[in-house]
Amino acid sequence: MSELFAPLVPNQAFGVILSEAREVLSHLREPVDAELWGSDMIGALARSARDDAAAMSELVSALVPAAEEAATPEALALLRIFAVVGSPALRDAAAQAADRVAELGLPEQPWVTELGLPRVSDCWHYGDIGGRQESVTVSFAYGSKQHALSVLIDHGRGGKIKDLWVGDAEGLLDQTFLAADADPLVVFGRLEPAEAHRRLECAIEAGECPDKPDQRDAVAAHRGLLYARMSLLAVESAIPPEED
Repeated sequence: MSELFAPLVPNQAFGVILSEAREVLSHLREPVDAELWGSDMIGALARSARDDAAAMSELVSALVPAAEEAATPEALALLRIFAVVGSPALRDAAAQAADRVAELGLPEQPWVTELGLPRVSDCWHYGDIGGRQESVTVSFAYGSKQHALSVLIDHGRGGKIKDLWVGDAEGLLDQTFLAADADPLVVFGRLEPAEAHRRLECAIEAGECPDKPDQRDAVAAHRGLLYARMSLLAVESAIPPEED
């Protein structure tokens, strides 16, 4: 998606974004698809800006007000997405603007009520027995439909994020276990949400080290969703386990 905005910066890109939203958002049926679209959009804008922080700042100062001024159904949907994906400042500004636009009586997308509120499900990790690389996966559920977010951590490069992907979680835990069980050079283990959060938080703090074009694209496209899901993991980790 980055080619849509090059060489545009966020405060110049609203027309392109709104056109893309008009083409795409009405065809989405699942909240995670809307979140992925928003995360990809933020990643594309970050590649066009100086850095991720600069992109977020310009989204807050320029794109959110422009979307509120446009006050169209697609602009409202855009604000709803940015209210759950992005930096805390962007989420807060977009949520307030979306509520003001919604007061005008504009129609909402059917996935808006669930947006940003999946249930945390299974967490696990696997890696090479030498501890050089590790993949941490957390699955989330919207009703009966689950998706998984997997983060490849390169411990040989300071524990940084090397790759990041999102996919269907149906059967993924069992498939990963069976594959690891068949390979003596791979270690596998289930994780509690708190431990998954800790490992991912350490990786985020360490930084990013994608070294292939597809890895760079994947990390940029899914970074916003990772941050949003980290907030859910933090809440889940703070809930004490139920007593038997």
